[in-house]
Amino acid sequence: MQPFHENLLTALDRAVDEEEVFQALLAAARQLGFEHCAYGLRLAVPISNPKVITLNNYPLVWQTRYMEAGYLAIDPSVRHGQSNQTPILWDDALFSSAETLWAEAKDQGLRHGWAQSSLDGFGVGGMLTLSRSCEVLTALELREKDSEMRWLVQAAHISLSRLMKRKHAPQPVVPLTPREIEVLKWSADGKTASEIGEILSISVPTVNFHIKNVVHKMKAANKTAAVVQALISGLLH
Repeated sequence: MQPFHENLLTALDRAVDEEEVFQALLAAARQLGFEHCAYGLRLAVPISNPKVITLNNYPLVWQTRYMEAGYLAIDPSVRHGQSNQTPILWDDALFSSAETLWAEAKDQGLRHGWAQSSLDGFGVGGMLTLSRSCEVLTALELREKDSEMRWLVQAAHISLSRLMKRKHAPQPVVPLTPREIEVLKWSADGKTASEIGEILSISVPTVNFHIKNVVHKMKAANKTAAVVQALISGLLH
């Protein structure tokens, strides 16, 4: 195994929170010749407006401007990452639909960048971006560093999504009982209260009692929302 991988794995093994993980990723990014590193995690809930969490070492002025201007909603690199896991390079063509964003980013020293997203089985998406203020990313450099950069993407997603999902994903205020989880699993499969009652040999009122408790514990609006939250939070596996 190459020193790059060894150094990163050692740092990730020692990390106890997302900030320490990010610092390890940033050190690896600098080892690859980049000044800046950014990781964005899009949780799968709420479904209508998924929560986005970001970690980066961009200039504070740019972080503030990006948030206040609502650039996340129009950032072409982010839109690409939401539907495509192919690596992408920053260039004028990519940002043709957001020229003001691109001009302001370059003014802050964010001129040459590379990004790749990843998506796990729970619908959680993450994107790692590596950038610098000078030296264009050449095809030769990208070929030489391809395996390390892609490896960094996976290391970032596995390490940060695990920590950040645990912190930000919805969790019941009181742990679900084995029977509540069982009822919820069958609900997730589309079974009615009557069908679940037959499967588990319990009455329909008892099934509804368990569902009501789950909705309360998950602080969900209804059974459907409780099922989605429980599934995303890994409670049904």
